[in-house]
Amino acid sequence: MRVIRLMILAIAVASCSPDQSSAYLRRTAGAARDHIMLVRADPPSFGHDRLSALASYYPDLGVFISRKGMPNYYAETKNSGNSYFILYYPIKRQAFACRTTPDSGRRVEFSGPYPVTPYELASLRELDDQGEQNLRN
Repeated sequence: MRVIRLMILAIAVASCSPDQSSAYLRRTAGAARDHIMLVRADPPSFGHDRLSALASYYPDLGVFISRKGMPNYYAETKNSGNSYFILYYPIKRQAFACRTTPDSGRRVEFSGPYPVTPYELASLRELDDQGEQNLRN
């Protein structure tokens, strides 16, 4: 009987724990906030891992990325309880803004495309150069 109680308790605790992507998102939120990140699949960059977890946590974002493709860069910030993600597609010179609000659950609002300015493009290329240097070191 005691073994059955322990098994029930273990199942109950496991079912209440957050999924892996939300736990990862909470652990890495500070490192991502107010940064533009390179999104590279091979070798996987922090931006790629974080954006993949966000796409898993926010189904609307996952659908958007599956249709548009993974951006080359993304930025993340938070203001007044809202989370903002900017997805950069420099080859098409486009950016999309995404917003989540505390009362929207896991829904994401999208706007754009916005043109990527020459200044932004230069900044994004710097990230590419830094990423290449980090791979060589």
